[in-house]
Formats: sequence, C-alpha cells, structure tokens
Amino acid sequence: MINFREFVTSSGLKVLGGRDAENNDKLVWEAKAKDILLHTSAPGSPFVNIGENSSKKDIKESAVFCAKYSQDWRDSKRDVIVNKFLRSNMNKDKKMKAGSWNVSKQENIKVKKSDILKLEKSLEENETA
Repeated sequence: MINFREFVTSSGLKVLGGRDAENNDKLVWEAKAKDILLHTSAPGSPFVNIGENSSKKDIKESAVFCAKYSQDWRDSKRDVIVNKFLRSNMNKDKKMKAGSWNVSKQENIKVKKSDILKLEKSLEENETA
C-alpha cells in the first residue's frame, strides 16, 4: 500500500502528493496522460497529481500545498515557483535517479509566502480540532 500525502481543495477535489523520491515516482507512474502534475522548479518537493479536470482555484491551492512541502520553502521561507505540466509531457530514462523526470512543456506558478503561511496555519488548526 502506497501512502501518499492527501490534500482536499476548497472545492472538495482530493489531491495526492508524494512523500519521497520513490513515492514521487510511484505517483507519476500511476498518473494518466492528461493528469496535471505539479512540482517546484527547485529540486526536492513532492510531485502533486491534481487530475485532469481541475479549476484554476484548485490548481492554485494545490500549488500552495506542493510548495509547503518543498525543500525550497523549508530552506528559504520565501515565495516558491511551482511548475505545472501534463503527465504526457514527462518521461524518465533508466539512468535517472528516483524522483527525477524530464519535462518537455511546463508553466510556472508563483506561490506567495503569505499563501503558504495561511495553509500551514489552517493545517495546524485542523490537527488541534
């Protein structure tokens, strides 16, 4: 049983995120060709699968989730750039280490520090509730 991180957007969309390099690979391999995936532009974050029918708001909220669990955020505590791409634009050759993928087409999403801090606060409140 693979244990992915889970996040639910404000619209109720369930989003899955990897926990480590091997877990990220499993998440990507299981994704469908038209699924939208997210990953920070800097190495060291979960791959996040938000499916193929996601609203702009779902994508933004999921990008904040991706950024929150990244090494970039952990190390810098500032805005984080998250890349958005389709699974069909990803490939992996056998020489690549776990968690590494080639991406041929992507868009950048700038995730603001204030949005990550809001998510952290919300997650903390849910844990204590």
